Amino acid sequence: MDVADGPLYDSTAYTECKRQPQKPLYGGGIIVNEPSAVVDRDKGDVYSPAFLLKNLTGNGTIYSFSSWVKLRSAGSALIQASLKAEDETYSCIGTVLAKRGCWSFLKGGFVLDSPSNLSILFFRNTDGRDVSLAIASASLQPFSVQQWNTYQKYMINTKRKRAVTVHVSNEQGKGLQGAAITVEQISKDFPFGSAISKSILGNLPYQNWFGERFNAAVFENELKWYATEPQQGNVTYIIADQMLQFVRANKITTRGHNIFWEDPKYTPAWVRNLTSDQLKSAVNSRIQSLMTKYKEEFIHWDVSNEMLHFDFYEKQLGPNATLDFFQTAHKSDPLATLFMNEFNVVETCTDVNSTVDTYVSRLRELQQGGVSMDGIGLEGHFTRPNPPLMRAIIDKLATLGLPIWLTEVDISNTLDKETQAIYLEQVLREGFSHPSVNGIMLWTALHPYGCYEMCLTDNNLQNLPAGDVVDRLLKEWQTRKIEAQTDEHGSHSFYGFLGEYRVSVNYGNRTTNSTFSLCQGEETRHVSILV
Repeated sequence: MDVADGPLYDSTAYTECKRQPQKPLYGGGIIVNEPSAVVDRDKGDVYSPAFLLKNLTGNGTIYSFSSWVKLRSAGSALIQASLKAEDETYSCIGTVLAKRGCWSFLKGGFVLDSPSNLSILFFRNTDGRDVSLAIASASLQPFSVQQWNTYQKYMINTKRKRAVTVHVSNEQGKGLQGAAITVEQISKDFPFGSAISKSILGNLPYQNWFGERFNAAVFENELKWYATEPQQGNVTYIIADQMLQFVRANKITTRGHNIFWEDPKYTPAWVRNLTSDQLKSAVNSRIQSLMTKYKEEFIHWDVSNEMLHFDFYEKQLGPNATLDFFQTAHKSDPLATLFMNEFNVVETCTDVNSTVDTYVSRLRELQQGGVSMDGIGLEGHFTRPNPPLMRAIIDKLATLGLPIWLTEVDISNTLDKETQAIYLEQVLREGFSHPSVNGIMLWTALHPYGCYEMCLTDNNLQNLPAGDVVDRLLKEWQTRKIEAQTDEHGSHSFYGFLGEYRVSVNYGNRTTNSTFSLCQGEETRHVSILV
């Protein structure tokens, strides 16, 4: 990527508390002063520590912000960075769990629609207590929309694609110039899919529509406890089995969602009325029944859904309940990747229950308890996305070295359908271009009444604006059919998206057909074909 196009985005991030702050990203960017006390001239409010920023440009300019934060007082505190611009206040542009005695890394950002001559970037403790903060190595780097998008394309071209050279020769090994080559991508490596519900059963048009587009799926509700055991002892997997037959027949990778849901509202009514001993027996039966029935069927399991927001089982069974769930699930299906699935991690940083550091802290607690914690599930129920914040949070989570999936992506139905589509494209491009994101699932199961928040089509399978976006991106992220002739070396080279390919070579009156896999790798993939 040509740095002359502008600053190259820096994905550096840290989740460990360090003895000393690291150097500021981008050399500090446009921040040139140390933090100080800043007075709001309009209201007389004093912000400290804070930065006074002059002449921030608007028109969708994207700002990436980072700094190192340390408490001077004892304990720890969840610190939120905010921006007060002339026309708008951004309540959260990043958070960090700060401690005394070591430095923690805050990374986030914001998008500025209108220019602001004077802005105040300040820090506060989310629980309202006064704390003394030290701020070091702060950085604020602006990017134009074009620069931001160029970096996305660069990452897609380098991480989601790979160079291929097809060599055509005769049986004596002589390269054949002028051989006609046809190359088609027949499947994609990157899992991109959607939730489905029982409404897809018996609906052949919907099944065909889904199978033509997606290579991954998740059952919206049909594996949840309230669906498989609505009354105690009345266990049924009939619907889930039928849905499993559909995804198998269409070679669709499927996530298991979910074993337990910590929200009591979505816990079966009969479960909520059990004594502690009865509940312990019921949850053991639930895991054994579900995991034995579907062992090795699902690539993932969301084990204890939304545990950062709700704690029904830990309240009833004690603080080690979640730990036990993960351990039992791993023993029952050791090949499945076990996920911690949560909302409001990448969607916003205003939710103190699910900030990136809160997520990391809980994940590490489980790992230290001996859990085989394999995957990071980020639901992605957005209203208005904040792309630099989303990227920064994934940067921090990526330092853990675990697969990251966007598991339930949609845009709020409080917005009109055209705006939903615009925001959906931002989220999908941000996810697909981040090298640490291993898959994307939409939360767009189609029902007679519509969808949870966002539909891709109407009930006649005619695209809505969000569906147009998905179809366009699916086409953009697939290698187009290649028809070419070999050069004087008997070769033809191209860049292709990762996945499976079919190649046909015609030379004279001879035709050879072959297939090859294009997996991730830095080196050119060489494919040799004899004609």
